[in-house]
Amino acid sequence: MKKIALCFNIHQPFRLKRYRFFDLGSDHYYYDDYSNEYNMRRLADQTILPGNKILSDLIAAHKDRFRVSFSISGTALDQFELYAPDVLESFQQLAATGCVEFLCDTDSCSLVSLTDRDEFADQVKRQKARLKNYFNYDPEVFCNTQMIYSDQIGDWLYDLGFQAVLTEGARHLLGWKSPNFVYCSSTNPRMKILLRNYLLSDDIGLNFSEPQWSEYPLTADKFASWLRASDPKEEDIILAMDYNVFGEKNSASSGIFEFLRYLPSAVFSMGGMEFSSLKNISGQLPVGPLSVNDPISWVDEERDLTAWLGNELQQEAFQKLYSLIPYMKKIKDPVIRLDWRYLQTSNHFRFMSTKYFSTEKLFSIPSPYESPYDAFINYMNILSDFTIRVKAAVNATMQKKTKKTYEKTVHS
Repeated sequence: MKKIALCFNIHQPFRLKRYRFFDLGSDHYYYDDYSNEYNMRRLADQTILPGNKILSDLIAAHKDRFRVSFSISGTALDQFELYAPDVLESFQQLAATGCVEFLCDTDSCSLVSLTDRDEFADQVKRQKARLKNYFNYDPEVFCNTQMIYSDQIGDWLYDLGFQAVLTEGARHLLGWKSPNFVYCSSTNPRMKILLRNYLLSDDIGLNFSEPQWSEYPLTADKFASWLRASDPKEEDIILAMDYNVFGEKNSASSGIFEFLRYLPSAVFSMGGMEFSSLKNISGQLPVGPLSVNDPISWVDEERDLTAWLGNELQQEAFQKLYSLIPYMKKIKDPVIRLDWRYLQTSNHFRFMSTKYFSTEKLFSIPSPYESPYDAFINYMNILSDFTIRVKAAVNATMQKKTKKTYEKTVHS
């Protein structure tokens, strides 16, 4: 029985307000509240609430024959609480069915897995705790920011207790191999690697509303027939995409919600296929190892990191941000730590990308800036102010410790 996995990604960054150089030292609030609330409510009303209603109906109709997985970033969860508590409630209702799986990510959808093991572990542990708190769910499969993965990241994840990771079935990684099998890490055979079938996923995510596409229009029956026509020896097909494929990238009038509603029935009518969680798929024996020396992602034809770290602007911002890690380890101030989380979100670096026109279609969140340079200047102004605050807080902490040590010495 071939296993079909539907996996949806939901992420919203905390967008930054326009921050001038002259604001340094006087304005420590960095966020565009209006834009964040507007975009969260739009995503809620156009995508999440109608999509979750359909998923709830499908689970009621098909019981545990239908399963779906979600990867929800920590910043999206924060915005659910702030701006869309009805969305949070709808996910809690889905979680209660037992037919919905939640994948773990870094807490702030960051790029920290590329730089610091301890900070990465802290963010993963926080996200696990949040999924437990919100949905009473203990995630066993990891899906990193933008599906970034390498052998090193896999080793770190195994040490954190994960048995499987979802990443991109990149052509240059697989060569002649198929993404429709379970693989294992070449450095740790106990770490399972699950691969997104990007061709079939993108037929829904990128091509559904394209009249020029040779297969337009895409119906649930046609798509189910493609799934059924895959090599019978292949064990699974993982379809992963941004959730805003439904209602935002493809408007409701395109028929995208009807496609989702009728896909399970179409799949079941073909026979030989079932819907599965990624946790269940990861229980299969791997067919062989995959070696991923250089990090891959699910973005661009290159499936690499250049959308976030491909130019000198991005690299400078990245290096300056993470140079603060030694300082942040000494800080407990909740406001500073919250800003630390939100400034790490990968979108801030993507907005600086000079690969703008090649990547824009593939990203679910468009840039709010007129140019990558504007994005860089705005971010660096904020980061400069944040750096001043961080170092001042560390100095104040050290002075308090020194004073206590002195007083203790005098009194003794």
